[in-house]
Amino acid sequence: MDAPALLRSLRHRNYRLFFTGQLISLIGTWMDTVAEAWLVYRLSHSPLLLGVAAFASQIPVFLLAPIGGLIADRYDRRKILIWTQALSMVQAMALAILTLTHVVTIWHVILLAAGLGIVNAIDMPTRQAFVVDMVSREDLMNAIALNSSMFNGARVIGPAVAGLVVAAIGEGWCFFANSVSYLAVIAGLWMMTTARSVNPSSPQVASVWSQIKEGFGFVMHEKPVRALLSLLAVVSLFGMSYSVLMPVFADQILHAGPRGLGLLMGSAGIGALCGAISLALKREVKGLGRWIMLGASGFGVALIVFGQSRMTWLSCLVLLGAGYAMMVQMSSSNTLIQSMVPNRLRGRVMALYTATFMGMAPVGALVSGTLAQHIGAPYTVAIGGGACIVAGALFGMVLPSLRPHARRLIVAQQAEAAAPTQP
Repeated sequence: MDAPALLRSLRHRNYRLFFTGQLISLIGTWMDTVAEAWLVYRLSHSPLLLGVAAFASQIPVFLLAPIGGLIADRYDRRKILIWTQALSMVQAMALAILTLTHVVTIWHVILLAAGLGIVNAIDMPTRQAFVVDMVSREDLMNAIALNSSMFNGARVIGPAVAGLVVAAIGEGWCFFANSVSYLAVIAGLWMMTTARSVNPSSPQVASVWSQIKEGFGFVMHEKPVRALLSLLAVVSLFGMSYSVLMPVFADQILHAGPRGLGLLMGSAGIGALCGAISLALKREVKGLGRWIMLGASGFGVALIVFGQSRMTWLSCLVLLGAGYAMMVQMSSSNTLIQSMVPNRLRGRVMALYTATFMGMAPVGALVSGTLAQHIGAPYTVAIGGGACIVAGALFGMVLPSLRPHARRLIVAQQAEAAAPTQP
């Protein structure tokens, strides 16, 4: 493995600070995710309420991300992230206190999850757009891949630790650890020395709606971006909801308990980490369209096999493949879109990416929870896998016609980046 090539974005001081703080914080986030899912399941034993909790946490992203993207284009992204991380820390501490004092109810969890979703509607598109403020354009693909590596490295460690902590002393301490972990990323952001990342070409005098509409117009007009987001929407809607049903698989199907839940989610994280590393080693965007097609289809195949598995070791093995394929598709899509979008629209377009990636998932979670209640989790996951295979095949059919358009957009953005800055 070529370590210098893999880690080349870390030569930028601001990105090193961001990477270190986020890695610590994301471990806490994944501990929180596993503990929260187990808490909801322990209190209700209902697949439907698992879906409702996931819906509550993610639907604000779908509804409000366009506004979050506009905020990211109009105001200092670093300061926005400091505020969103601080609010997320408060939310985690509130959940920790409620759980440790044994007064927590399902509705506390759902309301706090919805509050965090509102914060994430601003945080996530801002974080996506902020990457280009920390690294040079030639390191953008590597930085996006390292972000995914960081996310999934934490996804390996966090669930495994959470499974042990939940089994030993309960969910509340996972929420507490998550709250404290936000201090790392806030400190990293505070220590950065970035120019105020406001886009001067995005006039603040225009109406909010007209500026949001401008981002939508770019996505709808440019076929490659539209196709990438359409595929992402299908995979997010039908495929990603498998993680919502993970407590059901761990408890009712594999009989593995909270430790098994940590193993399952950690396995998917290891696979996703490997997928992100594969992308980080790639130096150019050429060929990413084919990676995306194969990733979506491979993810669907893995979900079908996972739904039929009744052995923990086999389920973990299959989830390695699912995590790899999912990450290849998601990160490659992110890289291509960031390579094609003008900087003045970056926040708004990445908000639509966020709304598609995260925003469709709550609808899928609610549908999956309802379906699982009636036909069972294995069949529900298999149906989602089939939809991903079909979507990947359709994307592959139109891919040749998209390549010339994508190439034109990428060249245009490279020229924009190379142009001298106006005094």
